[in-house]
Amino acid sequence: GGAQTYGIMLGAFGMGAVIGALNIGQIRKQFGSETAIRGCTLIMGVAIIGVAISTEPVLTAASLVVAGAVWMAAIALFNIGVQLSAPRWVAGRSLAAFQAAIAGGIAIGSWGWGRLTDVVGVEWALVVSGIAMFASPLFGLVWRMPPTGARDDDAERLEDPEVQLQLTPRSGPLVVEIEYRVAQDQARAFHGVMQDVQLTRQRNGAYGWSIARDIADPELWTERYHCPTWLDFLRQRNRTTQSERALYLRAAGFHLGPDPVRVRRMLERPFGSVRWKDETPDRAATEVLPASTPAGSS
Repeated sequence: GGAQTYGIMLGAFGMGAVIGALNIGQIRKQFGSETAIRGCTLIMGVAIIGVAISTEPVLTAASLVVAGAVWMAAIALFNIGVQLSAPRWVAGRSLAAFQAAIAGGIAIGSWGWGRLTDVVGVEWALVVSGIAMFASPLFGLVWRMPPTGARDDDAERLEDPEVQLQLTPRSGPLVVEIEYRVAQDQARAFHGVMQDVQLTRQRNGAYGWSIARDIADPELWTERYHCPTWLDFLRQRNRTTQSERALYLRAAGFHLGPDPVRVRRMLERPFGSVRWKDETPDRAATEVLPASTPAGSS
């Protein structure tokens, strides 16, 4: 056919995509993500082979409607899986990587299938593509789709620290000290774990990290690091990954005694950084202001 037939075929694929988008909610209710994706790939394989062997425009258009529907459903399911499984603070970057992977796959596939078409022809290239779609669910045996709601929002959120000062997001720098009590025979193992903890703290924006051991009480260890502002500290607390949370629990596992690990959070105020103004929001209600002195007096 000519340009008119080509336009009709593209329209059929687009109509199928609209049908798939309208039914994505029902598909999610009826099937799990993994089952739905496998079904979409198998149906896509049938539709592609149908296009390859079809000699009637009506049959070709019908196959393209089906292909468009399952293509849109699969893309939507992947998109939903990324959004619901990635941590909230990195969801935007995860979606960007997902979209880049799709765009890259389309580019590579266009080149690869075009080369194959030059060698074996359009019909056989479509048949090989359909067979590849039949085989693609095997990837699900190794890389499964994350279940809906795989992101553990409760695990990401930590309880707000106790605060008695009136802080603003820009208040800082903040100094954090964490005290561990570790058996002396576990000192070397604990120190090795804390080197990994250092990397995670720095990845999340901390600086000036150190680990110190009390010379009068060898079981007492103090981890210390800085955060630029109060807002940076709050973000750091809620931007840990599952592996990092497991690492922190491993470090806390060395702690001895009935009392939990002690955490101190202090607002560092170098000389000259305090703003003595009534409207300063981070001034405590009971803070004593310095007495004003006449100009020129010492």
